[in-house]
Amino acid sequence: MNQQQQRGFGRKALLGGVLGLGGLALAGCDVTPPGGVLGKALAFGWPEGITPEATAMYNFWSWVWVAAWIIGFIMWGLFIYGMFAWSAKRAKKAGKDEFPRQTQYNIPLELVLTIVPIVIVMVLFFFTVQTQDKVTALDKDPKVKVDVTAYQWNWKFGYREVAGELTENGQVYNGVDEARQQQAEETKYDAEGEGGKHPNPINGRSLGDKSYLNFDKIETIGTTNEVPVLVLPSDTAIEFSLASDDVSHSFWVPEFLFKRDVYNHPEQNKQERRFQIEKIEEEGAFVGRCAEMCGTYHAMMNFEIRVVSPEKFKQYLQYRIDNPEAPNSEALASIGEAPYATSTSPFNSDRATVDGVNAQDPNSAER
Repeated sequence: MNQQQQRGFGRKALLGGVLGLGGLALAGCDVTPPGGVLGKALAFGWPEGITPEATAMYNFWSWVWVAAWIIGFIMWGLFIYGMFAWSAKRAKKAGKDEFPRQTQYNIPLELVLTIVPIVIVMVLFFFTVQTQDKVTALDKDPKVKVDVTAYQWNWKFGYREVAGELTENGQVYNGVDEARQQQAEETKYDAEGEGGKHPNPINGRSLGDKSYLNFDKIETIGTTNEVPVLVLPSDTAIEFSLASDDVSHSFWVPEFLFKRDVYNHPEQNKQERRFQIEKIEEEGAFVGRCAEMCGTYHAMMNFEIRVVSPEKFKQYLQYRIDNPEAPNSEALASIGEAPYATSTSPFNSDRATVDGVNAQDPNSAER
């Protein structure tokens, strides 16, 4: 085998190695990434998810970094090899020309250098879409449907639909508050008539239109003194329906590895307000935040997701149905849970922070 044949074989081997290693790494995007210290390093600060969707994103993120490091080491190796193998000093000692053989018109090599990046991008795109489709799919048969309403600067959570045997006055429980929903529907249009200065200026609707908001019988509303706690069941498919009562906000639970913008008039703004999770795999308290700069007290717009067993969740909701005037803290205590948020410390919801103090008082009962 002559020198030219050897170089040709080396190029083909290099191309095969890059494609093979990159493809092998990305093919594992739905496989658990390395654990231990290496796994933490590959995550680059991402928390471990608590839903199948979050796990898919975590795996994809980690394996993309595996592929990136493999390709990076190959390229760095080539750079370093070139620096020493084709240096002017080495060429001078060998009695060769200062410049190595030029390959700017080597068509096969240029094709390789064009095709390889295209293949890498195509592979990355394929697995990106695959993961995105899993995360945004709306076919997960949710057993619990939660209405999320964001407003400056807090949250309201309502239970619209809950599959199971919940009863209200002997009847199957229906979560929609029909009276308030009808009142909201009546705000859709102004009564100004044609002579009004700006009759129904927003997509043909009133400036005060609240018909796009959802109102439920069981709701948890955040206040200045109390961070709202949204109670959810584990191992249950859940749907979230998002809307804002004013400016744009963003619903973010770090352990979901996913955040979603919350708009007013979501349908008119061409937004799909719903997203679903297959299940929450871990019980406990998880902090939630607004991730969209929404005004003065944006940093204090926190909430907590409290994940309990399906049995406890049913007991919690039945308690709230039977005791509509009882606060959320009392319903939490009735199932043996901490009555106030435990994951949002040191942040609080107090707006009186002109002195710059935004730390939770450790002696306060309310979180």
